[in-house]
Amino acid sequence: MSRVCELTGKGPMTGNNVSHANNRSRRRFLPNLNDVTLISDVLGQSFKLRISAAGLRSVDHRGGLDAYLAKANDSELSVTAQKIKKAIAKAQAAA
Repeated sequence: MSRVCELTGKGPMTGNNVSHANNRSRRRFLPNLNDVTLISDVLGQSFKLRISAAGLRSVDHRGGLDAYLAKANDSELSVTAQKIKKAIAKAQAAA
């Protein structure tokens, strides 16, 4: 399982551990990923996604999964999130 947020595309970053003597060694900064179940209001269905804590706050801020995916770029979204976005758009067009 990759360490990439399915909604925001956040992934590991690299940097340095710096000691008191200013010795530097490489390290990784991993995103704070959580397994979350989000509910789509339009589809009336729940989806399990692995998203970052910042991504979860963004979903809440925009007013839910449907509103977040409507404004999100496809390049940032995972394949499963793109499928959910397409299904939501199709259901909204039919309604």
